[in-house]
Formats: sequence, structure tokens, C-alpha cells
Amino acid sequence: MDGQMTGAKMVVQALKDQGVDVVFGYPGGAVLPIYDEIHQQNDIHHVLVRHEQGAVHAAEGYARSTGKPGVAIVTSGPGATNAVTGLTDALMDSIPIIVISGQAPTFMIGTDAFQEADTVGITRPCTKHNWLIKDTDRLANTLHEAFHVAMSGRPGPVLVDIPKDVQFATGGYVQRTDMKTHYAPPTLGDAASIEQLVTAIETSERPVLYTGGGVINSGPEASRLLREFVAETNMPITSTLMGLGAYPASGERWLGMLGMHGLYEANMAMHGSDLMICLGARFDDRITGRVDAFSPGSTKAHIDIDPSSINKVIRADIPIVGDIAMVLAEVLRVWRERGSKTADHSAWLDQIAKWKAKNCLRYTDSKTTIKPQYALQRLEALTKDRDRYITTEVGQHQMWAAQFLGFEEPNRWMTSGGLGTMGYGFPASVGVQMAHPDSLVINVAGEASWLMNMQEMGTAVQYRLPVKQFILNNERLGMVRQWQELLHNSRYSQSWSEALPDFVKLAEAFGAKGILCKDPADLDDAIMEMLDYDGPVIFDCLVEKHENCFPMIPSGKPHNEMLIGEVATEQAIEAGGAVLV
Repeated sequence: MDGQMTGAKMVVQALKDQGVDVVFGYPGGAVLPIYDEIHQQNDIHHVLVRHEQGAVHAAEGYARSTGKPGVAIVTSGPGATNAVTGLTDALMDSIPIIVISGQAPTFMIGTDAFQEADTVGITRPCTKHNWLIKDTDRLANTLHEAFHVAMSGRPGPVLVDIPKDVQFATGGYVQRTDMKTHYAPPTLGDAASIEQLVTAIETSERPVLYTGGGVINSGPEASRLLREFVAETNMPITSTLMGLGAYPASGERWLGMLGMHGLYEANMAMHGSDLMICLGARFDDRITGRVDAFSPGSTKAHIDIDPSSINKVIRADIPIVGDIAMVLAEVLRVWRERGSKTADHSAWLDQIAKWKAKNCLRYTDSKTTIKPQYALQRLEALTKDRDRYITTEVGQHQMWAAQFLGFEEPNRWMTSGGLGTMGYGFPASVGVQMAHPDSLVINVAGEASWLMNMQEMGTAVQYRLPVKQFILNNERLGMVRQWQELLHNSRYSQSWSEALPDFVKLAEAFGAKGILCKDPADLDDAIMEMLDYDGPVIFDCLVEKHENCFPMIPSGKPHNEMLIGEVATEQAIEAGGAVLV
């Protein structure tokens, strides 16, 4: 569709041409022309959130669960500044979203006009790219380019800032197929480096695969090839928080999550490996522990679409820039052509089995108080066979969810990794439920995180979204309190609120269902009541207030120095780790 149209109509037409079916937003004066065009069409479903941060997190949830870009619309000034947290979250976790913001008219920019802010300046550090459009004839091409940039290479957020007079003015519309762009990241890996990696695979006796969100972002083919690669090479595999689901949790070679609250066997395998292959991860500090002691005896291969991530934290002996799916396909092809050879891994796998047998997630159960680990074990048992998507807030509950919930497929686990954004999970669950209306969507939350964006309950009720808010309520800022106990001699400075709401009454006030559970004997029935209710639920699960999340690598320590829970300490020492208690 070419021809003359207003800038506001271009926005809606470009969204249609890009295949967008849902947008999340909040209207305001500087985007009223766009909202008027949205009102006059039925192809794009607009979801009215209650806060612009919620709009961006909802777009993230939509994007992460579908593999398609998420879209949010915000007004100028505070609308745009409220979107900054979501943009930064998406940048850290490589989530493709497009934020369209309104701006004061071009002739008023720089005059401190009503609801004016330097949106492109403010968001430049937290987007892959952003644009301020002052010419309506440039708008359509820029919108198409924004989608291309968000989805190409390492995915991420972009922002298009559109002054109000540009929305009213008329210009020429450019179709998506006629878009001009110079952004074309490399996708094919270097052939010589791939040969070098295959040689390392053939000779390694203690290999480990370390996968991240980049495998999921690469698409379903990358996860399929990863599973083939593990099956054929017999390599043990671990993952970052963001990479869960790329390889099935039920897989024979699965080690569980790596890092600060990762599993004992995963961290010990990383520390003891002689070949570490990183696929689509960026060596975040929560993964590496002490950098100079990270996997100290291994040859390190790093495959990533983003060249700036390679050698940024950990020096790679075999660096390969490229798309994970394409590189994996080529590695498999070369390895098969050379005879599919590997060294004997039996001793290595035996050692890993001994580490696994120590069961680092063991905890002391209670007949009178719900332990958070038990709550998640029961949630897993009662939902694992369903068409399930999980989002989380940030804190202890997030780590326990990663430890105790299993993911067999990619795009089923949505959490805030790099930025650690409290308040992410609830609006993200709204975005996931909009994308998958017939699926079970559960947000695992802590009461403190959940309250940060509790207003989105109005969104869930308005759009009849049956999202389940599974709140592990310890009446504490759990992770803060844990660190204060372990590192600050139990000086609990401001780590809990003494004025929490009655979550059942809160749910009812919004027109949703509230469930309270505080007895372990009632937990299964209460969870089933939540699952059977065809609408949004706030599940207030009262759990042990001072339970700590273990294992835990203290900041600045290597992988083989873990804090282990009381029950597992003695067994872990027997396994050969240097355990701090």
C-alpha cells in the first residue's frame, strides 16, 4: 500500500505491514492522532495497560514467548520516561521490542513545552537504536527499519519518537518491501574457527556446553540443533537463567542452571572442564563468579551473534561470530564429515553423576509451614503436563523457580535476567497471555516485587486474561534479607514491609479471585482451585519467612566455593567441593 497519508495513519499501516496483531499502550496528548487511527481499524488489538512500564514489560513477555517483536505505544514526557526501565531490561536480555513515543510538536522542541522530554537522549543508552522523526516522508521507512534493527543480529529494543505535528502532517508511505537499511549483522561463522572447534570437540575428555538466551533468540531451529548436538556428542549441558528450555530439563545430559544460584553439579562441571563451549551467552557476573578462576583449565569457545560480547569478560580461545543456528548446523556438518569422533567421556560423566547424587537442592521440609521450595515442587507437579508458560518477578522466588520448575521447550520461561527488574513478571504475564490466550500462564512472584506493578490487575480483569499470580509471600524482601543475614550480621535494614495488603481482598476489589494458603496439607487443593478458575487469580501462598536460597556462590568466589544449605553441606564436602558454611 503506497500513497499519501498522515503520519498517524503511517504508524498503524506500518504495524499492520509488519504483522503486528497486539500492541500495549497508554494514550496521552502527544499520541492522540495515533490512537484515533487505532480506533478506526480492527486488525490490531490494543491493550490498555495501567502504567507505561507495564506496557513495555508486557511487550517483552509477548516477544519472549512468541519470537516476534513486541510493540508498546507511550505518550511524550513522563510516558516516555516511564518506559525507560522496560527498555533497559529488554536491552540487557536481548528482547526485540519497538516503542513508539509521542513528542511535542517539532517547532516546540527545546522550549520546555508541556510534557516535553529529550526522549532520544534519555533512551540512547538503553536501546539498540532510536530515532526522532521530523519529516513525515521519513516516517514509514524508519518504522520498518526499527523492526529490522530490533530483530536482526542480537535482538533488542528500539524507539521511534514522533512529534505530534508529524503525526498530523501528510507524507508518502513506503511499503515494507521497499525499505532501505544498512544494518546487516554477520550470521555465518568463520570456517577455520569452526574446524578448530571440531578438533577440540574430538579430543576433549571433560567438555561442557554453556548455553544462554541467544540460543532461544536464534529461533526453534537453534534449539533443535542443540538437542541433536548433545545427543550425538554426549556432552553435558548447562544454561544461564535466560537460556532455560533451549535443552529439555528432562534430558539425560542436563546439569541444571549455572551460576550464583545454579546447581552444584553444573558449577562443579564448569570448574573442572577441559573444553567449555559458550553458545549465545555473555559471561554475566552472576555466571562467572570470580573471573580469573572461571573454568580455569578449559579451552574456551564462544559463539555469539554479537561481536562486542566476545572477549568482553572472558577471553575466548576459539571465538566465532555468527547466528547460533547457522553455526551449530555447520559445526555438526563438519564434525559428521570428519567421522563423528569424540574422546572417552565415561570418567567425566561418572564424576558428574556423583555430583548430581548429592542433591544440592535438598531442604528441611515442614508439616506446619509451607517451604517455598515445596510450593514450587507442587506447582511443577500439578502443571508440568499442561500447555504452560511461566513468568517471574525478581528475587529468591525467581531463583527457586529456576531450580524447581522444568522447561522442555524454549520460549516458555520469561524472567528479568540482566537488569533484575522487580515488577517485571506481572505485566510480562499479561503480554504472554495475550499472545497465548488458551494457555496456562503463571507468574511466580514475591509479594514485594508483585506490588511494584500491581495496578496491571486492572488490565488482566478488563481483558479477561486468566493469568495466575502465584505469590510466595514471606513478608520480606527475601533476597535482600538473605544477603543481610549472610553478609551483614543479620542487620535487617528496611528488608520488609509492615503494611502488606490482604491479597484476597485486593483480588476481589479488582474483580478477580483471591486464594490464601498457609498450610502444606491444603496446598495441592488450593493450587488446583487456582488452575480450575477461568479468570485471573491472586494466590497468596504464605511461606517460611527466613528460608535462604541455596546453592549460592558468594560474590567474588569461584564456582567450586559454594554456600550450601544445612542439609546438603556434609554431602557436598564429600563430593570434593570447597564449601563455605
